[in-house]
Amino acid sequence: MCGIAGIICSNARNYQEEIQKMTDSLIHRGPDSSHFEFYDHAALGHRRLSIIDLSDNGKQPMFSNTRNECIVLNGEIYGYQDLKRKYAEYPYHGSSDTEVILAMYQRKQEDLIHDLPGMFAFALWDDQKQKLFCARDRFGEKPFYYAIGNNNEFIFASEIKAILASGLIRPKVSNDALSHYLQYGYVSTYQSIYSNIFTLPPAHQLIWKEGKFTVSRYYSLPAKDRTISLSDAKDEFLYLLKNAVKKQLIADVEVGSFLSGGLDSSSVVALVDEFLPRQTTISFGYDHKDNELKYAKEIADKYNTNHIEVHEKKEDLAASLLKISPFFDEPFADASFIPHYEICKYAREKLTVVLSGDVGDELFGGYHFYTVENKLRNHFSYKNIVAQFGLKLYQKLRTTSYLTRKNIEYPSIMDFHLNSVRNAFNKQERYQLGINSDYIQNYSFTPDSDSLNDIMRIDLENYVPSNMLVKSDRMAMANSLEVRTPFLDLDFAEFCIQLPDQLKLDDTNDKIILREAMGSYWTETIRKRHKQGFGLGVKNWFAEDNLMQLSDDLLKNPDHKVFSYIDFKAAQQFLNKDEKHWNILQLALWADNNATIL
Repeated sequence: MCGIAGIICSNARNYQEEIQKMTDSLIHRGPDSSHFEFYDHAALGHRRLSIIDLSDNGKQPMFSNTRNECIVLNGEIYGYQDLKRKYAEYPYHGSSDTEVILAMYQRKQEDLIHDLPGMFAFALWDDQKQKLFCARDRFGEKPFYYAIGNNNEFIFASEIKAILASGLIRPKVSNDALSHYLQYGYVSTYQSIYSNIFTLPPAHQLIWKEGKFTVSRYYSLPAKDRTISLSDAKDEFLYLLKNAVKKQLIADVEVGSFLSGGLDSSSVVALVDEFLPRQTTISFGYDHKDNELKYAKEIADKYNTNHIEVHEKKEDLAASLLKISPFFDEPFADASFIPHYEICKYAREKLTVVLSGDVGDELFGGYHFYTVENKLRNHFSYKNIVAQFGLKLYQKLRTTSYLTRKNIEYPSIMDFHLNSVRNAFNKQERYQLGINSDYIQNYSFTPDSDSLNDIMRIDLENYVPSNMLVKSDRMAMANSLEVRTPFLDLDFAEFCIQLPDQLKLDDTNDKIILREAMGSYWTETIRKRHKQGFGLGVKNWFAEDNLMQLSDDLLKNPDHKVFSYIDFKAAQQFLNKDEKHWNILQLALWADNNATIL
């Protein structure tokens, strides 16, 4: 896991100071070493976190055998040993996964991307063709940002802060991105918070040549469901997941596992046990009655892991926010980033690489609102105009159920999901705050508004890369830790995406396929568990005096930078110690962190 940066321009060797500043800003992503390489029209920089091929043969930027090509890579290519055998004609100098991409490029050029597995963001300079080839992995595990500088330089980096550190661009805040943030609590994976700094979306490639660049999608999620029995699905599920875990254990350092005690992380730990003699697990819990440490310990004891428990007390939340929020570069309101940072910090004391159980909920149907949407879809009045009319009349006379109210309010479960789930500020409230633009969502497929699986596909294309993987990458990299996600192995993820939704959930059960395939690997207590949140929740946090003091300092001051973007008077009505309050507070912290450059 590393940080990459580059500047493509005339007289690139004159940009040594700029590329140095860019990579210096990424030291948290790669504390082990820093290197640069220059061509006449390309400056490439890299910060290294050594995981595979710890020798100098794994150093980046990495030249090909001809020195015509040079690459910087952030991420891991799982199963690269098999690829290396497939491209055996290349004269390899080391044992790193990075060099395999150079071998693939020499034979297949940009078409290599269709055969490249893993989590990655890379840039490869072809000096003969004077061309830059960049790509980002299919699910968006690794970030990639780019911009056009004041003198038409093409600038790219792993994080926005590195682009800003170059001093070659003055950022402009995007109202579309602000609108999306206020609605959902995060910036979309298809844009950045700045209108003149761009993100390369997941599953996309970028080619720069002769001062122009094109961006195109190279992969789309499978859009159709399979027909398969539960019995057959269980066998294939377990085979593919075992293979995914095995591939992601490859490293020249110890690989551990996060263990929350939930179904997903317990499954990963159980399968790691089949490949390692003894693994290290790490769990995090706040000191309150609802923490999950007791569940994690059950699994740790079952598999005799070297188990580490982190007990965290609620102390100075304001200090935590001030310390952690600068790592995001953009406003980010998922409150679980605080405990996520802490578990990464403690993990890094023992480990360099950990496996995570992330994205199980989106693949197996684990969220409570998926169950609600399933019930809503099956509700007796769904899309029945006469029944809808009758219910509206009945609602005026009697109190109706939640499902009935939502059935009346939304025309489809897709509409319910996009406008009710994970929403902070609705359109009217955003207008009150002075944000009058709306961001139109992008999908690689045409969703069926009545399909529960398509809702999960939308979450995989939007929520997962925009929120979950941003949190995982930034909090891990803030502590120079690599986090790997076996559930996002391409073969396994594609299999799960195509499973019929009745193998994922029904009106009473969630994660059916996972429970059926992995149940025998868990303890009885774990088998009976349903999803539990990570952390205490913002309503409890606002009870802390230090957090309220920070909020007052930032949000009661009409001259604060955040009120250059939202209306001060309108914002005051939303400071009610709830999710909306938290959303605005994180926006203010972002503005505070970036006040010198905005």
